[in-house]
Amino acid sequence: MVNHDGERVWVKWHFKTDQGIRNLPEDEANRIAGGNPDFSAHDLQRAIQEGDYPSWTVSIQVMPEKDADSYKWHPFDLTKVWPHSDYPLIEVGKLTLNENPSNYFAEIEQAAFEPSNLVPGLGISPDKVLQNRLNSYKDAHYYRIGVNYHQVPVNRPRGCPYSMGTAGTYARDGTMRTDGNGENAPDYEPNSFGGPVAMNK
Repeated sequence: MVNHDGERVWVKWHFKTDQGIRNLPEDEANRIAGGNPDFSAHDLQRAIQEGDYPSWTVSIQVMPEKDADSYKWHPFDLTKVWPHSDYPLIEVGKLTLNENPSNYFAEIEQAAFEPSNLVPGLGISPDKVLQNRLNSYKDAHYYRIGVNYHQVPVNRPRGCPYSMGTAGTYARDGTMRTDGNGENAPDYEPNSFGGPVAMNK
Protein backbone atom coordinates (compact mmCIF):
# COMPACT_ATOMS: atom_id res chain seq x y z
CA MET A 1 0.00 0.00 0.00
CA VAL A 2 1.09 3.56 -0.66
CA ASN A 3 -0.23 6.60 1.21
CA HIS A 4 -0.71 10.15 -0.11
CA ASP A 5 2.89 11.01 0.81
CA GLY A 6 4.25 8.17 -1.30
CA GLU A 7 5.26 6.08 1.73
CA ARG A 8 5.02 2.35 1.04
CA VAL A 9 4.24 -0.51 3.40
CA TRP A 10 3.81 -4.20 2.68
CA VAL A 11 0.43 -5.67 3.58
CA LYS A 12 -0.88 -9.19 4.05
CA TRP A 13 -4.65 -9.62 3.81
CA HIS A 14 -6.56 -12.12 5.96
CA PHE A 15 -10.16 -13.26 5.43
CA LYS A 16 -11.33 -15.26 8.46
CA THR A 17 -14.64 -17.07 8.24
CA ASP A 18 -17.35 -15.95 10.67
CA GLN A 19 -19.18 -19.26 10.18
CA GLY A 20 -16.42 -21.36 11.69
CA ILE A 21 -14.87 -24.38 10.01
CA ARG A 22 -16.69 -27.70 9.84
CA ASN A 23 -15.83 -30.76 7.76
CA LEU A 24 -17.82 -33.77 6.64
CA PRO A 25 -16.70 -37.30 7.49
CA GLU A 26 -15.12 -38.96 4.47
CA ASP A 27 -17.93 -41.47 3.86
CA GLU A 28 -20.60 -38.75 4.00
CA ALA A 29 -18.56 -36.47 1.72
CA ASN A 30 -18.25 -39.28 -0.84
CA ARG A 31 -22.00 -39.98 -0.66
CA ILE A 32 -22.93 -36.30 -1.14
CA ALA A 33 -20.44 -35.83 -3.99
CA GLY A 34 -21.90 -38.83 -5.78
CA GLY A 35 -25.48 -37.57 -5.49
CA ASN A 36 -24.96 -33.81 -5.86
CA PRO A 37 -21.52 -32.65 -7.01
CA ASP A 38 -22.72 -29.02 -6.67
CA PHE A 39 -23.70 -29.44 -3.02
CA SER A 40 -21.49 -26.60 -1.74
CA ALA A 41 -22.80 -24.14 -4.32
CA HIS A 42 -26.41 -25.10 -3.50
CA ASP A 43 -25.69 -24.76 0.21
CA LEU A 44 -24.31 -21.25 -0.36
CA GLN A 45 -27.32 -20.23 -2.49
CA ARG A 46 -29.75 -21.59 0.11
CA ALA A 47 -28.06 -19.72 2.96
CA ILE A 48 -28.16 -16.42 1.07
CA GLN A 49 -31.79 -16.95 0.02
CA GLU A 50 -32.76 -17.59 3.66
CA GLY A 51 -30.94 -14.48 4.88
CA ASP A 52 -28.18 -16.44 6.61
CA TYR A 53 -25.52 -14.40 4.85
CA PRO A 54 -22.00 -15.86 5.01
CA SER A 55 -19.35 -13.36 6.05
CA TRP A 56 -15.64 -13.09 6.61
CA THR A 57 -13.79 -10.70 8.92
CA VAL A 58 -11.10 -8.86 6.95
CA SER A 59 -7.83 -7.99 8.66
CA ILE A 60 -4.41 -6.86 7.49
CA GLN A 61 -0.86 -7.11 8.72
CA VAL A 62 1.35 -4.12 7.97
CA MET A 63 5.13 -4.36 7.51
CA PRO A 64 7.16 -1.17 7.01
CA GLU A 65 8.99 -1.34 3.68
CA LYS A 66 12.44 -1.19 5.31
CA ASP A 67 11.67 -4.24 7.49
CA ALA A 68 11.45 -6.48 4.43
CA ASP A 69 15.17 -6.09 3.71
CA SER A 70 16.28 -7.46 7.07
CA TYR A 71 13.44 -9.74 8.20
CA LYS A 72 14.41 -13.23 9.44
CA TRP A 73 13.01 -14.85 6.30
CA HIS A 74 11.88 -13.67 2.90
CA PRO A 75 8.59 -11.86 3.64
CA PHE A 76 7.12 -12.88 0.27
CA ASP A 77 7.73 -16.60 0.71
CA LEU A 78 4.24 -18.08 0.34
CA THR A 79 5.09 -20.97 2.67
CA LYS A 80 5.58 -18.57 5.60
CA VAL A 81 3.15 -16.58 7.73
CA TRP A 82 4.22 -13.31 9.33
CA PRO A 83 4.09 -13.87 13.10
CA HIS A 84 1.24 -11.91 14.65
CA SER A 85 3.57 -10.95 17.48
CA ASP A 86 5.73 -9.02 14.97
CA TYR A 87 2.90 -7.70 12.81
CA PRO A 88 -0.46 -7.89 14.62
CA LEU A 89 -3.74 -8.28 12.79
CA ILE A 90 -5.62 -5.01 12.22
CA GLU A 91 -9.32 -5.51 11.55
CA VAL A 92 -10.41 -3.36 8.59
CA GLY A 93 -13.84 -4.64 7.57
CA LYS A 94 -16.12 -7.48 6.65
CA LEU A 95 -16.88 -9.30 3.40
CA THR A 96 -20.52 -10.43 3.21
CA LEU A 97 -22.26 -12.37 0.45
CA ASN A 98 -25.83 -11.08 0.57
CA GLU A 99 -27.26 -11.60 -2.91
CA ASN A 100 -27.64 -14.55 -5.24
CA PRO A 101 -27.10 -13.97 -8.96
CA SER A 102 -30.26 -13.61 -11.02
CA ASN A 103 -28.44 -14.85 -14.13
CA TYR A 104 -25.66 -17.30 -13.30
CA PHE A 105 -23.98 -17.12 -16.70
CA ALA A 106 -23.95 -13.32 -16.94
CA GLU A 107 -22.93 -12.64 -13.34
CA ILE A 108 -20.72 -15.62 -12.43
CA GLU A 109 -19.49 -17.45 -15.53
CA GLN A 110 -18.43 -14.20 -17.23
CA ALA A 111 -16.85 -12.62 -14.15
CA ALA A 112 -13.18 -11.82 -14.78
CA PHE A 113 -10.96 -11.14 -11.77
CA GLU A 114 -7.36 -10.10 -12.18
CA PRO A 115 -4.77 -8.83 -9.69
CA SER A 116 -3.55 -6.16 -12.12
CA ASN A 117 -6.81 -4.19 -11.62
CA LEU A 118 -5.77 -1.92 -8.76
CA VAL A 119 -7.30 1.09 -7.09
CA PRO A 120 -5.05 4.04 -6.15
CA GLY A 121 -3.04 3.24 -3.04
CA LEU A 122 -2.55 -0.45 -3.81
CA GLY A 123 0.58 -1.71 -5.52
CA ILE A 124 2.32 -4.92 -6.55
CA SER A 125 4.61 -6.88 -4.25
CA PRO A 126 7.64 -8.90 -5.43
CA ASP A 127 5.76 -12.14 -4.72
CA LYS A 128 6.74 -14.38 -7.66
CA VAL A 129 3.35 -16.10 -7.86
CA LEU A 130 1.58 -12.74 -7.97
CA GLN A 131 4.01 -11.49 -10.62
CA ASN A 132 3.06 -14.44 -12.84
CA ARG A 133 -0.67 -13.92 -12.28
CA LEU A 134 -0.48 -10.27 -13.35
CA ASN A 135 -0.14 -11.45 -16.94
CA SER A 136 -1.70 -14.89 -16.96
CA TYR A 137 -5.12 -13.90 -15.60
CA LYS A 138 -5.64 -11.25 -18.26
CA ASP A 139 -4.45 -13.67 -20.92
CA ALA A 140 -6.94 -16.27 -19.72
CA HIS A 141 -9.79 -13.73 -19.88
CA TYR A 142 -8.89 -12.85 -23.47
CA TYR A 143 -9.17 -16.52 -24.39
CA ARG A 144 -12.22 -17.37 -22.26
CA ILE A 145 -14.41 -14.28 -22.71
CA GLY A 146 -12.85 -12.15 -25.43
CA VAL A 147 -10.67 -9.10 -25.82
CA ASN A 148 -13.40 -6.76 -24.55
CA TYR A 149 -14.21 -8.77 -21.42
CA HIS A 150 -13.93 -5.57 -19.36
CA GLN A 151 -17.15 -4.30 -21.02
CA VAL A 152 -19.30 -7.20 -19.86
CA PRO A 153 -21.62 -5.64 -17.26
CA VAL A 154 -20.38 -7.78 -14.37
CA ASN A 155 -16.80 -6.60 -15.05
CA ARG A 156 -17.54 -2.97 -15.80
CA PRO A 157 -16.74 -0.38 -13.10
CA ARG A 158 -19.81 1.13 -11.46
CA GLY A 159 -20.51 4.86 -11.63
CA CYS A 160 -17.83 5.54 -14.23
CA PRO A 161 -17.75 9.25 -15.15
CA TYR A 162 -15.91 8.73 -18.44
CA SER A 163 -17.64 8.64 -21.78
CA MET A 164 -15.58 5.68 -22.97
CA GLY A 165 -17.64 3.40 -20.75
CA THR A 166 -14.71 1.94 -18.83
CA ALA A 167 -12.96 3.73 -16.00
CA GLY A 168 -9.64 5.37 -16.72
CA THR A 169 -8.95 3.87 -20.12
CA TYR A 170 -9.00 4.81 -23.78
CA ALA A 171 -9.39 1.22 -24.93
CA ARG A 172 -11.43 1.04 -28.14
CA ASP A 173 -12.45 -1.28 -30.93
CA GLY A 174 -11.68 -4.99 -30.95
CA THR A 175 -13.77 -8.11 -31.37
CA MET A 176 -17.23 -8.14 -29.79
CA ARG A 177 -17.24 -4.51 -28.70
CA THR A 178 -20.56 -4.36 -26.86
CA ASP A 179 -21.16 -0.65 -26.29
CA GLY A 180 -20.97 2.61 -28.27
CA ASN A 181 -17.19 2.24 -28.67
CA GLY A 182 -16.60 5.69 -27.26
CA GLU A 183 -18.57 7.27 -30.08
CA ASN A 184 -16.70 10.44 -31.12
CA ALA A 185 -14.84 10.96 -27.80
CA PRO A 186 -11.07 11.47 -28.09
CA ASP A 187 -8.90 8.39 -27.67
CA TYR A 188 -5.73 10.21 -26.66
CA GLU A 189 -4.34 11.89 -23.54
CA PRO A 190 -3.91 14.66 -22.62
CA ASN A 191 -7.07 16.18 -24.05
CA SER A 192 -9.39 19.06 -23.22
CA PHE A 193 -12.55 16.95 -23.07
CA GLY A 194 -12.33 15.76 -19.45
CA GLY A 195 -11.12 12.25 -20.23
CA PRO A 196 -9.13 10.09 -17.83
CA VAL A 197 -5.64 11.26 -16.92
CA ALA A 198 -2.57 9.05 -16.56
CA MET A 199 -1.45 8.41 -13.00
CA ASN A 200 2.23 8.95 -12.33
CA LYS A 201 2.50 6.57 -9.37
